[in-house]
Amino acid sequence: MNARAMEALAMTAGAVALRDLTVSYRGHPAVHHLSGEFRPGALTAVVGPNGAGKSTLLGALGGAIRRFEGRIERDPALRVAYLPQASELDRSFPVRVHEVVATGLWSSIGSFGAVGAAGRARIDGALAAVGLMGFERRLLGELSAGQAQRVLFARVLVQDAGLILLDEPFNAIDARTTADLLALLQRWKSEARTVVAVLHDLDQVRAHFEEVLLLARERVAWGPTAEVLRAEHLFRARQMAEAWDEKAPRCDTADGGAASPGAAR
Repeated sequence: MNARAMEALAMTAGAVALRDLTVSYRGHPAVHHLSGEFRPGALTAVVGPNGAGKSTLLGALGGAIRRFEGRIERDPALRVAYLPQASELDRSFPVRVHEVVATGLWSSIGSFGAVGAAGRARIDGALAAVGLMGFERRLLGELSAGQAQRVLFARVLVQDAGLILLDEPFNAIDARTTADLLALLQRWKSEARTVVAVLHDLDQVRAHFEEVLLLARERVAWGPTAEVLRAEHLFRARQMAEAWDEKAPRCDTADGGAASPGAAR
């Protein structure tokens, strides 16, 4: 198979489509009747007001949230890597850097499998790629916020996934770390991996992401960055956020069913 055919195959495998997706949280729709496609091999930012359902959407895409209505269509063989918000990481737990990165190998070695020479080489390569060679034995709690985020990116690297989900990956880290990790996203794009990232910095999105999903519980706009981040679309998203009713009646259906408009997560 030639290089062009391999790239085409990789891009097809990375295709993800949403068909009338509704995800509820405590009886209220956090993502409501969302349809569209993440372009394979592209860098897509998910943006929107606070409580717009952005993290909930990533949870459904990554499999952490399993109860929803509608469909998420992708190749069942597609590997998925998920990087959570930094606030979800317990840095007080006594775990070493190489151990955190090694958890990215679970799909190939299992939960209790030993990390062999090939696995150790992958871990070393990932740490080198994020600028942490020599940090293998450091405790996670000894690292700065930026260094800890580099560790999580290294874990994503060893997963070798076709779909990469990043939840606010650049929050509370220094400018140099952000620049280095943004360069890693460009590497993934060159490898035809599909990257979906929840972000708040619209200048950063304009500079580095080619596609945007503007979400306000429902789809506001989805497509090329310059077209989506127009003033009228951003204004509409703010209006939709301000119109949410935090005291709306609880939906009678189970979480994951369709619901009347209410609070988003």
